[in-house]
Amino acid sequence: MKAIFDVVLLMDMDGTILPPSKIPSPQDLASIKRFTAAGGRFSVATGRALQSVAQYFDEIEVNFPAIMCNGALVYDINEKCGKMNVYLPTSTKDIIAKILKDNPNIGCEILTIDHVYVPQLNEAESTHISIAKVTPDYIPIEDTPPDKWYKALFADKQERTDKLVEYVAQQNFEGVDFVRSSKHYYEILPKNISKGSCVDFIRKHYCKESDVIICAGDYHNDIEMLKAADIAVCPANAVDAVKEVCDIVLESSCEQNAVTELVDMILGGRINL
Repeated sequence: MKAIFDVVLLMDMDGTILPPSKIPSPQDLASIKRFTAAGGRFSVATGRALQSVAQYFDEIEVNFPAIMCNGALVYDINEKCGKMNVYLPTSTKDIIAKILKDNPNIGCEILTIDHVYVPQLNEAESTHISIAKVTPDYIPIEDTPPDKWYKALFADKQERTDKLVEYVAQQNFEGVDFVRSSKHYYEILPKNISKGSCVDFIRKHYCKESDVIICAGDYHNDIEMLKAADIAVCPANAVDAVKEVCDIVLESSCEQNAVTELVDMILGGRINL
């Protein structure tokens, strides 16, 4: 049995820590504090940009580097800088321009360390901006500065996002990867980059050989992270593809204090570390 200070807990935000209201429960926040007070290292692993994640740092007791932009950024909140930065190739601008031309109703945003650029707005993208609580720069894709993009996100109704996935599959876009991050969102990431590649980076640069990394997530963009973890966990609301790769499927959903259930299992010795 390892000590709690040998445990690193990395948790997805939306759908795992955060319920649909995007307000973490007081019980889950207290459980995270219990975990860190016992010596555990805790952080988030999210698709959100720094601007969007930062609003939660006063509530969620993060004491370890955070994974952001679905794996393109590992951010040290104490040093306030990126420790791993992977950017989309500048050719991504042409890819996005073609996607927006061929799919004129789709919403789009592009994330950098300081900016959220929105070259095309629709209802789903407006909702996403409201959820993320960011202040975007509305700018046409041809005028968007092409360097240091962590990721791009497309937003629409589920049926149109389904069609976008089918459209991309028929193209021959090179140098980037695509991942579905919700029913409404489809993303472009740097090639071979995911939350899982960040777990590998964190293991190499921030962990001892004896450390145990526990990861928790609920959606397709979490799968590589869960595969890279020593112990993979998901809430009850996770999609089936995520449940299939997890060691533990919690009884609780993100709306039923799944974080608390997991922390209780760790602190209570009910997970074999």
